[in-house]
Formats: sequence, structure tokens, C-alpha cells
Amino acid sequence: MRKASSAALRGSAVENLSFVQISAASKAPLTWSVRASRLLEVRVNDMLMRNKSELPGEAEALPGRSERIAVPDKHFVSGASLEGPFEDGLEFAMFGMGCFWGAERKFWELDGVVSTAVGYAGGMTPNPTYREVCGGGTGHNEVVRVVYDPKRVRYEELLRVFWESHDPTQGMRQGNDFGTQYRSGIYCYGEDQCRLAKESQHSFASRLEAAGFGAVTTEVMAAPEFYFAEEYHQQYLAKNPGGYCGLGGTGVSCGA
Repeated sequence: MRKASSAALRGSAVENLSFVQISAASKAPLTWSVRASRLLEVRVNDMLMRNKSELPGEAEALPGRSERIAVPDKHFVSGASLEGPFEDGLEFAMFGMGCFWGAERKFWELDGVVSTAVGYAGGMTPNPTYREVCGGGTGHNEVVRVVYDPKRVRYEELLRVFWESHDPTQGMRQGNDFGTQYRSGIYCYGEDQCRLAKESQHSFASRLEAAGFGAVTTEVMAAPEFYFAEEYHQQYLAKNPGGYCGLGGTGVSCGA
């Protein structure tokens, strides 16, 4: 099943509204109720689309909940633990690069990556749901948390996959997916990761500029709290091989 784009207003209040469908071929005059319904739909759509490119303020953010979202014990592909604890010597990385279904697959395919999980981070709402995140009221980004063995795969290689697998110049969208949850982001565990991320950002930005692309909009910051996404999102493209993947790189190679 294809993941709907932001144009379908996923997870918004519109899903709770029932609008009358009018055939284009119908010549019957619209009743007041139909006119009102169509006007309401347009106004709600306009309002939501305006807000999809703006992060909510702290006072506007949804309250969330204290209960954590339950996830499986094991990774669907590797069989490794999804939540941990993990062996000593393994490290974490976190990236936002558009729809997290395709982003997660990019990393679980790498040799040296032990486990991956998709979730929400960078916002204000504790333990948000997918619907809340897509509605734009949490400030969260769709992210992938990567657990990797630095003896088998370097952080620089993870950065290369990150930069080459999406377009980091698109702001609050990625391809046809529009909204603050699709922004480009690197969330760093420690000063070394932040240094490497910023160095790679500067290098890749120069390459993109030379290729005619605009400014890089990727946010680089210390890793915020990670909230697991619902079970059906975890390793989604392994469970649904023909599922939607909206990732598309720029074609520019990275020197990371």
C-alpha cells in the first residue's frame, strides 16, 4: 500500500470530516449543505498546508502522553534487539531524511549496522503518535535510529549514505512529502559526531552548489530524546517489499 503524500493530509483532522463527493458530470445545483461542506474542506486544507511548513511553538504543541508506544522485541530483518540493551562498544546515530520507511532500509542494508528503528525526535510532544506527528502539532521529525559497530562501519560511511540518499536542500519537505516531519537532520551522540557531521555538511554543500542546487537546510544538533514509532512502521519495507519509498537523492556524490 502506497504511503499517502502530505497532499492527502495524513493524520489530520480532515480524516474525521465527511464531505459530499460531487460528480464533475453532475449538472444538479449544489445545495447549501454541499456548498458549506466544500467551503469548509478548502479552508481546512489551506490552514493545514500553511502550518505544514512551520514548527509549532511550545504553547501550541500537543500534550502527548506518558505511556510509551509498544514495539517488538526483535528487528524484523536482523533479529537483533530493537530497544536494547546493546553490547558494549556499539554506538548510536540518528538521522532525519524524509519518509522513515525508505530511510531505515538504507541503513539496515549496511554491513556493520546491528539494529535500526524508526521513530520521532526533535519536537516537544512526549510519546507522539504517527497521526499527531503528521498533523504538524508535535514539532517532531521522522527519524531513523541506527545502532552500529564502529569497528565494522565508520560514522563517516553513515554520513555518506545520509547525504547521498535524499535532497538536503528542500526545507520542510522531501520530494512529494511535505511537512516539518520530513526535514533533513543529523542528531549527534557526542562531540565527535557533531564535528564530523558539520564537516561533511560543509563539504557536501559545496558539491551541491557546484551542481546547481540551493542551500543545505539540514539541521545538525545534539540527539534529542527518541520516541519509537508504532510497530507497523518498524522495518516497513521488509514487511512490505513493494511499499512506498519517497527517497530520492540529488545524484551528487559525497566525500564523507
